[in-house]
Amino acid sequence: MSRFSSPLMLGILLSGYQLTGHAAGFALSEQSGSGMGNAYAGAAAVAEDASTIYFNPAGMTYIEGHQLVGALHTIRTSGDFNNKGSTVAGGEGGDFGGWAFLPNFYYKQDLTEQVKFGIGMGTPFGLKTEYDKNWLGRFQAVKSELKTININPSLAWKVNEQWSLGFGISAMWAEAELTSAANLGPAGVTTVKNKGDDWGFGYNLGAIYQVTPATRLGVAYRSKVEQHLKGDVRSPSTVTSASPTQTLNTDITADLTLPETFSFSTFSQLNDRWDLLTDITWTRWSQFKELTIRRDNGSNSVVGSTVEHWNNTLRYSAGLNYRYTDTLKLRTGIAYDDEAIDNEHRTARIPGNDRIWLSLGATWQYSPATKLDIGYTHLFIKDARINDDQRPTRGLLSGTYEGSADILSLQFAHNF
Repeated sequence: MSRFSSPLMLGILLSGYQLTGHAAGFALSEQSGSGMGNAYAGAAAVAEDASTIYFNPAGMTYIEGHQLVGALHTIRTSGDFNNKGSTVAGGEGGDFGGWAFLPNFYYKQDLTEQVKFGIGMGTPFGLKTEYDKNWLGRFQAVKSELKTININPSLAWKVNEQWSLGFGISAMWAEAELTSAANLGPAGVTTVKNKGDDWGFGYNLGAIYQVTPATRLGVAYRSKVEQHLKGDVRSPSTVTSASPTQTLNTDITADLTLPETFSFSTFSQLNDRWDLLTDITWTRWSQFKELTIRRDNGSNSVVGSTVEHWNNTLRYSAGLNYRYTDTLKLRTGIAYDDEAIDNEHRTARIPGNDRIWLSLGATWQYSPATKLDIGYTHLFIKDARINDDQRPTRGLLSGTYEGSADILSLQFAHNF
């Protein structure tokens, strides 16, 4: 049963892997259209619009009046597998990337001169990958899709001219679907579909210190989010066992801890034309230590338990702004993003590697109350080697992955 059931949680955790997820592990950095042009450098300190609710809620004290922000990120990922010694017959899977569209919404208002309220909605994890159905790694993965929605109400307090503090609560919904082939022995091969969802809750904290009128520092922390996932395993096959605890179709549950992050950012206005932005973000991926899935058909027995080997990661970024005119600001940025998994433990569901972001963007102040942002990023992803023979029944998957991603972001911000 373990080879039928365990993909549910693996799909939830891993379907947003590096060739489609754009930060370490299976996270998505696309939480702001204005920040895209700087590769999210300075995100916890820049406080340029209401998207600061996600990156550092303390930044709301730098935004005047009521503001509504909407952004849309169009993402095109490409990924190819090159076979080098796999033992299962089949093709190489084709381009398992695709298109995705991720929205963000933010609203901020003043409660008093010192206290601000805001709420944000975005997609912090997810995206979709799909191999050809008959590829040589079909017993490891065929389709993986993860959808998340994070709702993040927040408060900010301007303590004095130097200090601002912020706090928010996160309510995160996740839904995952995963399909793969399953070898039933004499009964043949069938397709297994796994699906599940859950709500989890966490919080985020932030602080900004205004060092000088031209320079500020920001720190931000997002807590872990614990998910208690419930789902099912379903297959068109009618193959069952004499034991009701070993039927192919069954409900399963599992516990999952999404990692905490800590960011340190700087924003400096060098002169009346140039701004410098930097950021370092640490993610505690080592929280993901073990995956235990339990059958939920009355037996409550363990379906499978897998020890993971994820590492904590660091993401480094730097960016520049240039005020070309009073109404036009140009942006650029670069980032280096560590992979959470080393070469020895890479699987078909996580074939990504370290990546470099190169970003460009612009802000147009259309009117005193309205501005538009556009940002573009290309991700260079290091080729990834895989030699997965952890489960002999699936065969050896051996080869290399090549991948890249392009992201175009548009954002509208309006004060009223």
